Amino acid sequence: MSKKLVILGAGGYANTVKDVAEQLEYDVIAMLDDRFADRPLDSFTKYIADDTEFIPAFGNNELRLSWCDKITNAGGRLATVVHPTAYVSPTSHVGEGVVVLPKSVINTDVAVERGCIINLGAIVDHGCVIEQGCHICLGAIVKGENRIAQLGKIEAGEIVQLRQYPVNK
Repeated sequence: MSKKLVILGAGGYANTVKDVAEQLEYDVIAMLDDRFADRPLDSFTKYIADDTEFIPAFGNNELRLSWCDKITNAGGRLATVVHPTAYVSPTSHVGEGVVVLPKSVINTDVAVERGCIINLGAIVDHGCVIEQGCHICLGAIVKGENRIAQLGKIEAGEIVQLRQYPVNK
């Protein structure tokens, strides 16, 4: 039996999440967006059920994290969506509401907190903490023992050097 998934958002990133979720055999039962009169975002509560999970699929870090809170505060459960070609070390933790896209790497002893995006081909090396609501963009590399501050964004192709602990961008 497949799990049901409600995606909040209907833009390019939401369609990417839908694609990955369907590969993971989720039954995507709705995509909600305020652009749809019959399926606005605030209608999410009617989908709350034991067999249904939610994923806020917005590229905007603040919006995505605030929807994680709205969903859980209303009694909904957040999905964690990890593409099968991604490598996630068994010693790492990937939180709820996180999407890990194809060919990305989450190495040893990494913590990826709720509501993050680990985008295509991104690498998060050993001992890092990726705080809530961050986006590690396409092909970005976060070298070992770094902490990316809540709502931080590491741009496509950017390299965060070992132990740099950058401030929120």
